[in-house]
Amino acid sequence: MSEGAEKTEFDWVAERSACTLPKMFRQLREEIEGDVKERNAQRPDNALYEFLVEDKDSSFVVVLHAADYRRTVTFLFEDHAITVLDPSGNQMFEVTLQFTDEGKCRLKAKEENREPWQVRRMALEDLLFRTN
Repeated sequence: MSEGAEKTEFDWVAERSACTLPKMFRQLREEIEGDVKERNAQRPDNALYEFLVEDKDSSFVVVLHAADYRRTVTFLFEDHAITVLDPSGNQMFEVTLQFTDEGKCRLKAKEENREPWQVRRMALEDLLFRTN
């Protein structure tokens, strides 16, 4: 094998070792912070509500906050999965990792491989865009 061919070979060991729940939890947290900033930017100037991200011990919470109203979605880091909890504290779904045959680290939620934006939408669409 030539020297150039070695450099193009897929390093599955390095890619697989980078496919970890702590890394994906941090990535989701960062991307959700961006989602919240974008959603806050879309609010009317006279909006009486705002969205926040609050860090807890091994979790973070996305908050819809108004004067006398607070609604949350929690992302809880656990050993085996990332658990997403609804405003009542009930489990909406769990997120695990799947290292695919294509060499990609994918999130798995509700029995399907998902992109991070899809998991964020599943968890936050109602909180960020609820109309009632």
